[in-house]
Amino acid sequence: MIPQGFIQDLLARVDIVDVVGRHVDLKKAGINHKGLCPFHGEKSPSFIVSPSRQTYHCFGCGVHGNAIGFLMEHTAATFVEAVEDLAQQVGMVVPQDERSPEQREKAKAEKARQQSLTDVLARASDFYKAQLRKSERAVTYLKGRGLTGQIAARFGLGYAPEGWRSLASGFPSYDDPQLVESGLVITPEAEPGQDAKRYDRFRDRIMFPIRNVQGEVIGFGGRVLDKGEPKYLNSPETPVFHKGKELYGLYEGRQAMRQRGYALVVEGYMDVVALAQHNFGNAVATLGTACTADHVHKLFRFTESVVFSFDGDAAGRRAAVRALEAALPHATETRTVRFLFLPPEHDPDSYVRDLGSDAFERCVEGAIPLSRQLSNVAADGCDLGTPEGRARMLKQAHPLWNLLPDGLLRRQLLGDLARQGQMPEAELQALWLGAPVVSQDEAAPAHAASAEKPRWQPKGEWKPKGEWKPKGEWKGKRRGEEERPAGPRAAPSTPTDNAVRLLLQHSELWDSLTDEDRALLHDLPGSHGELIHWLERHLTHHGAGPWAVVQAGLTADGLGDLAQRLVRPSQELGIEELDPAGDLRHALAELHARAPAALPGGVGATDDDRRRALEALARLRERHGILNTPASGKPNQG
Repeated sequence: MIPQGFIQDLLARVDIVDVVGRHVDLKKAGINHKGLCPFHGEKSPSFIVSPSRQTYHCFGCGVHGNAIGFLMEHTAATFVEAVEDLAQQVGMVVPQDERSPEQREKAKAEKARQQSLTDVLARASDFYKAQLRKSERAVTYLKGRGLTGQIAARFGLGYAPEGWRSLASGFPSYDDPQLVESGLVITPEAEPGQDAKRYDRFRDRIMFPIRNVQGEVIGFGGRVLDKGEPKYLNSPETPVFHKGKELYGLYEGRQAMRQRGYALVVEGYMDVVALAQHNFGNAVATLGTACTADHVHKLFRFTESVVFSFDGDAAGRRAAVRALEAALPHATETRTVRFLFLPPEHDPDSYVRDLGSDAFERCVEGAIPLSRQLSNVAADGCDLGTPEGRARMLKQAHPLWNLLPDGLLRRQLLGDLARQGQMPEAELQALWLGAPVVSQDEAAPAHAASAEKPRWQPKGEWKPKGEWKPKGEWKGKRRGEEERPAGPRAAPSTPTDNAVRLLLQHSELWDSLTDEDRALLHDLPGSHGELIHWLERHLTHHGAGPWAVVQAGLTADGLGDLAQRLVRPSQELGIEELDPAGDLRHALAELHARAPAALPGGVGATDDDRRRALEALARLRERHGILNTPASGKPNQG
């Protein structure tokens, strides 16, 4: 938890004009500064930055806030990331109450190491750009691919010369160990008694600098000019570059994603640059790896709609299956995921160059939705005209359907798959969820059974036995006593409802959350996550306040109905809120218990990686008072 006093001191020290000016071209306009809004497309500047109030405001789309809010909105940084970024700029140390001095020093040293590596990579990027201007052969190649100098400058394209040690002319010391650590230089194992000969990793290649969302160069992709293998060569994994988490073109394409309303995921660097040349600046590419859940999660921080574009060949189909698996855990009724398959002879680069922007736009409009892609993948190789084929289809669909989060989309897809497999929906639901199948007789309403019984008839003529008198000290209901609710009490359907409701009604509890709690809440799907994002922005700009103030802000931003579904009178919910903070801790503990463990996987994960991840998960469960549950299903007691 970062103290509020530190946040106020930080905002007093930073200059919002400098912060915004790193991302937006600002010009002096009286006492303020003006520029084109980075949050929506406009031709006339309506984005105002006020140095006196230390705020920004757009008169076109209505966004406003302080320096922390700008970084959160523009770079998709979390609150803690934005605070740490600003604190580093002004030389302040963010207080971390839960870390020891040794841990803070270690984190500080790691941050300095990463900054040093990005400085080295930025210098290499400048060197490669200078070499491109000197190489007529490289410039001719790019022009032959239809690229202009403007696009090359926007993406920072460069050229790595043919020599084995060309970078020696761009750095004071070619023996600098950071050249190896950043992946720019290779040092092979030397023979006994001999010195190893260093050489450049990238030689005679067009260089594509890879930037993170803050705009820092963290790696490179190099493409051969002529025939050669490998066609693309990427930077290795480094302390600042992780292929499974980064996307090429994300930094350059954020504004275009907002303008077009979706992100377009392609497979190659040249696809991204060529599409930008044809006004599709919203394209990004994976870095020589399959699309991962981290990639999808990062994209959904910038847009609610993603279109995956793949070649129509067998390799493209396989890549689409992996992208589907990565997207399913993040798919909700408020997000859109679609799949675009080009003809086998084309990739996005060749298609847009040969057939034009309009033809490619029509392809995007015809992209198939995630639900149909799931059905297509499940039905692959199945003869749906036979019971065997339909059974196999449902068997293949089950693990994919299981990846979906709970919600309306998951429920809708269950019905679609049941109809496609010609199976009763209730029976499929019971089979997949492990519940017993309810027969029609058992499901008959109680009133139907009672209707079959003969109506009661009195025996003989009934006669009163005198005036009835109460026994004991029975007392009737006091006059004016409140009626009890007639029906069953309503309750929050999930701990998620409870956690979000408590934070909205008691916004001061936000400061008591740990970074892990906040990360968990930000990852909530659908309307819950949307309300959490809104609440953090509201607290950043206005601070904590009573429910009436928060409710007014939600209504003003069009989220009043979403919040009202959760925030109902306590009497209706049947909850006595004597300890909101305790109730929130309990709800978060349940959410942490249900969250899947993010264990390292793949060929790069070692046993030590998995052991450390399991230990971290155990500490998290212990902090929230949750017993570890082994494979047997019985909790360990110690």
